[in-house]
Amino acid sequence: MPKAPAPSDDIADLVAIMAWLRAPGRGCPWDLAQTFATIAPYTIEEAYEVADAIQRGDFADLRDELGDLLLQVVFHARMAEEQGLFAFPDVVRAITEKLIRRHPHVFGGDRDVSPTAVKGLWDSIKAEEKRARAAERQRLGLPAETATGVLAGVPTALPALTRALKLQAKAGTVGFDWNDVDAVLAKIVEEAGEIVAARRDGAGPAAIADEVGDLLFAAVNLARHLDVDPEAALRGTNAKFERRFAAIEAALAVEGRGPAEASLAEMDALWDEAKRREKTGGA
Repeated sequence: MPKAPAPSDDIADLVAIMAWLRAPGRGCPWDLAQTFATIAPYTIEEAYEVADAIQRGDFADLRDELGDLLLQVVFHARMAEEQGLFAFPDVVRAITEKLIRRHPHVFGGDRDVSPTAVKGLWDSIKAEEKRARAAERQRLGLPAETATGVLAGVPTALPALTRALKLQAKAGTVGFDWNDVDAVLAKIVEEAGEIVAARRDGAGPAAIADEVGDLLFAAVNLARHLDVDPEAALRGTNAKFERRFAAIEAALAVEGRGPAEASLAEMDALWDEAKRREKTGGA
């Protein structure tokens, strides 16, 4: 029987451990039962946990979460290898080829380019890759990708805020975009007004939800025009809300009470105090 693996800092050993876990007869029953579809939710979850560690500034946790995310890559690659599709080295080669191909201004001759020019170059290279991928699928007799329009290629599994951002950016590449931030702000006011009108007119839950979605979509557009990542911004606001609400609970606990035993006016006052303390550095 092969010797059991030991902890290592060699990526090849991680690949070997994954192969051991998936080995029929000696591997882990849970790992052996998994498929691409069952592992995909864990992959998304681990990516979120990486983002959370970054948001909290916990770099010891970030190290561990990056390891968990790397395991997801190795897991998918192992299942693909078992099916004769590709293996982990093919994943590494694909990304290294892509990085070199998409950075001719770094690995090629011309290094004197502006950030704006880099983005334009990146977009043109990605467009060429898309054409090459379509030609390769045709050569292999594979069906063409179902979505081929301007908005194609934005995964439906993305968080809604992130997907809205990407859809808007893609539409912007062909000129379907607001001219300036003020125009987006006006759109937000318009969408808020439509919610007011819908409620006034007795609109049903579905219609109200549709109007709220329009307002959120416009808010993402504002974030994009201000070069703000809406997903990161909302994560920050969520953390701020949790922090300030915890301050309310702590203040009430000193009096032997909880939020359910306090009035809204009391909690509002404690919220304002927590906000003031944050802005003055806790003074």
